[in-house]
Amino acid sequence: MDKILVKGLIFKGCHGVLPQEKEKAQKFIVDLKLYLDLCPAGIEDDLQKTVNYDEVYKQVKKIVENETYNLIEALAENIAASLLLRFPLKCVEVTVYKPEAPVNGEFEYFGVNIVRCKN
Repeated sequence: MDKILVKGLIFKGCHGVLPQEKEKAQKFIVDLKLYLDLCPAGIEDDLQKTVNYDEVYKQVKKIVENETYNLIEALAENIAASLLLRFPLKCVEVTVYKPEAPVNGEFEYFGVNIVRCKN
């Protein structure tokens, strides 16, 4: 299946279970794989036959920066549900990275990866 790759979207948001995570925004990174038939767009060279990257970016930004969740699992679910509802996708893969997680230790990030498809 064809896919559009979206890598390294960086936003600031307030997601986490600790009080300080609800008050002070921290960095979140989002990767997406958007699954849809790209043949019509490729043949016709027509934006209307595919997904507008700018609109995807704005939708994810709105969710990460304006909503709040205890878990990055819930953040990923809501990103996936929103994209499936708004765009002509068959499936979406969402990865959310939390590089500033409040964990006492050295790490690059904590993250979740989910794949959701339309029924």
